[in-house]
Amino acid sequence: MDRIRLGELEVSRQGLGCMGMSEWYGAGDWDTSIATIHRAIELGVTFIDTADVYGAGHNEVLVGRALHDRRDQVQLATKFGIDRSGGDDARKIRGEAGYVKRSCESSLLRLGVDTIDLYYLHRPPQTAEIEETVGAMAELVAEGKVRYLGLSEVDESLLRRAYAVHPITAVQSEYSLWTRDAEALTPAMAELGVGLVPYSPLGRGFLTGTVDLTKLDDKDFRGANPRFKGEAGEANQAIVRAVQQVAERRGVTASQVALAWVYAQADRLGVPLVPIPGTKRIKWLEQNVAALDVRLTDEDLSELNRLGEQVVGARY
Repeated sequence: MDRIRLGELEVSRQGLGCMGMSEWYGAGDWDTSIATIHRAIELGVTFIDTADVYGAGHNEVLVGRALHDRRDQVQLATKFGIDRSGGDDARKIRGEAGYVKRSCESSLLRLGVDTIDLYYLHRPPQTAEIEETVGAMAELVAEGKVRYLGLSEVDESLLRRAYAVHPITAVQSEYSLWTRDAEALTPAMAELGVGLVPYSPLGRGFLTGTVDLTKLDDKDFRGANPRFKGEAGEANQAIVRAVQQVAERRGVTASQVALAWVYAQADRLGVPLVPIPGTKRIKWLEQNVAALDVRLTDEDLSELNRLGEQVVGARY
């Protein structure tokens, strides 16, 4: 697989998001998930993404176990900042220096590693100014516990304030055919040399055309997501059908078209771009990797670009 640089960090052209292996997307299976991570590495996917909040630490433990004998083959990213200890209804986005340090130590322990390659602030902090948070993250770099720093879901002002404290390697934001908010930030990212890591590039699975909206159980948060439920979910099926039509012309799957569209935006946006589609099954992993070979025509891209205007419902 081709490699790409996010700042000074070289990673695989496609990453693997591991959140769904532990939470939010229905029941998971430990052995199946680890087999999927191992298969990803065999296919050249070496950029592995997790967070301390996924499954209340479960996901970092799972990823750590999967990588215990493969650590030197991957670039490991994790995140901190979302404190769910008081329950989901009282969650806080924290960034005090002491909390940053404790979070990193806990992640290192759960992952079973000495160093985190890319350490993200998961969301803009509510309990500290960004300068305090990134300052503490910078100390982790100086201590050798973290190699590079990232942010997630920030605006231009926060990115620039953070970058003034310490260089930022990547911003992780939701980005796909039906979620394009991150494009507003890319001019500043290009200026600063910051890469984009799109999460949910398949629209949380919606754009694959494989999600049965009537069978999302109480362990799958999409059942309550505004874009998936009720009239909005029905209306958004038109987007899926349009993606499927392009897929039929190309002889590929809808998910591969959705991913190929994301890859096709890199030159236009002017930033290094590494999506991290999430899956817990080898079948879908292999399909996602194959999307790297899909080339969309100008006609395809023109059709797909219009779909962003048809979305019904908020992201959350």
